[in-house]
Amino acid sequence: MAGEQSIVSGMAGRYATALFELALEANALDSVTADLAAFDALVADNPDLLRLVRSPVFGAEEQTKALTAVLGKAGISGLAANFLKVIASNRRLFAVRDMIRDYRALVARHKGEVTAQLTVAETLSDARLGEIKDALKSVTKKDVHVDVHIDPTIIGGLIVKVGSRMVDSSLRTKLNAIKFAMKEAR
Repeated sequence: MAGEQSIVSGMAGRYATALFELALEANALDSVTADLAAFDALVADNPDLLRLVRSPVFGAEEQTKALTAVLGKAGISGLAANFLKVIASNRRLFAVRDMIRDYRALVARHKGEVTAQLTVAETLSDARLGEIKDALKSVTKKDVHVDVHIDPTIIGGLIVKVGSRMVDSSLRTKLNAIKFAMKEAR
């Protein structure tokens, strides 16, 4: 798996790679991905769960016990649940969101997908999002997963980042360029 090593690194990358290899071997990439996405959403939406995950105050036993209850209620089981329990017992739960991000990157590379970060000023319609995905697919020649972030401060337009390439066509950036040009003209 030397090819995957280059896209993830550090402790989170090692755990993500181990989970990826197990899921690939068990033919469970999609189910593990869905379970991890559900857990990541729970952590993002629940401040108490985020505190449990991030705080060093809770011991491994407490984290594992609480995590088991949360996973049961959320319907997360199998390989993903076992993985989350192992990282809790190993006192690595604080890095779970990085592990999930790295796991997603490994799955995307395996499936030949790329992820694009899209920043817009307001919510996009499904038709507009589809047009953007199609345009990105024609440029990258790969399937594109789009993470949409809404940031009203860009005023209008959009910012697209795919890998190390970024295109900023936001109104805020254009206005700043005009402002700078006007200052230079004085």
